[in-house]
Amino acid sequence: MMNPEAETSMNQRRYVLITPCRNEEDYLQITIDSIAEQTELPACWVVVDDGSTDRTPEILEAACKKYPFIKVIQRSDRGQRAVGAGVVEAFNDGLESINLDDYDFLCKLDADLGIPEGYFESMMNRLQEDPLLGNISGKTYINTSGDKWVSERMGDENAIGPAKFYRKECYLDIGGFVSRASWDGIDGHRCRMKNWIASSIDEPDIVLKHYRPQGSSQKSIWTGRKRWGRGKYYMGSSLAYVLAVSIYRSKEYPIIFGGLGILCGYLGAMITRAPRYDDPEYLHHFRKYEFECLLKGKGRTLDKYNRLIRDRIQK
Repeated sequence: MMNPEAETSMNQRRYVLITPCRNEEDYLQITIDSIAEQTELPACWVVVDDGSTDRTPEILEAACKKYPFIKVIQRSDRGQRAVGAGVVEAFNDGLESINLDDYDFLCKLDADLGIPEGYFESMMNRLQEDPLLGNISGKTYINTSGDKWVSERMGDENAIGPAKFYRKECYLDIGGFVSRASWDGIDGHRCRMKNWIASSIDEPDIVLKHYRPQGSSQKSIWTGRKRWGRGKYYMGSSLAYVLAVSIYRSKEYPIIFGGLGILCGYLGAMITRAPRYDDPEYLHHFRKYEFECLLKGKGRTLDKYNRLIRDRIQK
């Protein structure tokens, strides 16, 4: 049952969720139940069904009848799950179905998450308390065995890909998401270029349960890790930086092979001279940022950039 206080408060500040999904019958109901139990409900939740062939359409049809804030857009079946560019294409279809001027915040949300009931209230509170904060999220945790949930160890410099909660003005300022793999990394750097702070926070009350490990939705984790490496090449990362990332990620499941997959994907893209994100201003900013991360560490580098943003705006 919907919280009546949440139903009232949604008129005071409005957020819209947009969820691209395909064949999510295993976890979609968990996400639906999580949204319905929020202390502040979304003004609208657009679910873009990207050609599901399982029970996803039936689950969504039942949810629409029960919750009036949910609307579903059906896309034709492209024959397979399309990540990266495909996710952004589906997201943009959802975005085009609404008038963004009607909302204060928007969130790209995955359909395989368990979300604590005060999550979106907390996201809005944090953005309203800090006018320079452009996007935000909690951290995702995965269930490794039994009831043990462990962090997916995503960086603090951006909202995580499965749940990007944006201040509308910031989303518009960066020009939306790039329709390529690593769109969910590029956007955070574009935030900093536009003097917005991007962040994800590891606190118990905003932990997101991720029922599918990051990067495993298309075929396998190995496929996902190679795609990760190709995405790092596209977004402009140096080989030295990707080597460091690969070593760091080699401690995660699958041990060694997860990190090796990232490196293989990057080297494959480099050898075949795959296209790269062609924006000189962005590339100058991004490579300088990554070089400083290698020299000083990611935490100190991020703190420096966030301080520079606050100093520039205060002046």
